[in-house]
Amino acid sequence: MDNIDKKIIKQLQLNARISNEELAEKVNLSASPCLRRVRKLESSGVLTGYTAVVDQVLCGLGMNVFLSVRLEKPDKEIMKNFEQAVSELDEVLECYLMTGSRDYLLKVVSHDLKSYEAFIRDKFSNLPGISSIESSFAFGHVKQQHFMPI
Repeated sequence: MDNIDKKIIKQLQLNARISNEELAEKVNLSASPCLRRVRKLESSGVLTGYTAVVDQVLCGLGMNVFLSVRLEKPDKEIMKNFEQAVSELDEVLECYLMTGSRDYLLKVVSHDLKSYEAFIRDKFSNLPGISSIESSFAFGHVKQQHFMPI
């Protein structure tokens, strides 16, 4: 990846809806070579997709909760089953395998405390292999960055 690729990535992270002609102009290329580079970044897996950034509060999902999870026994099969089950829960936006006293850290969004309780009672606590769950509620949002500092 050279400096032109990095410029392309930066521009696409700022505005994924930019036309190829505009993108080419911003990175000082003609349209055809720019499009070839974008396609190469996509096929190599550097660019994994394009998405819209949604205001979660305006969508009624103003509560952010971070769940620390410890598994009963973090062996390969239990971890695989837990990760598969978590990947099917829409409320879970992010899930990280962690070092330290907890096995996973998850970011969960919810409408309110009542709906979060229902999520824990009806969905999350039924997942395989969980030993303990600790919820931390975010008071506010200080920084959210949607682009990589390339």
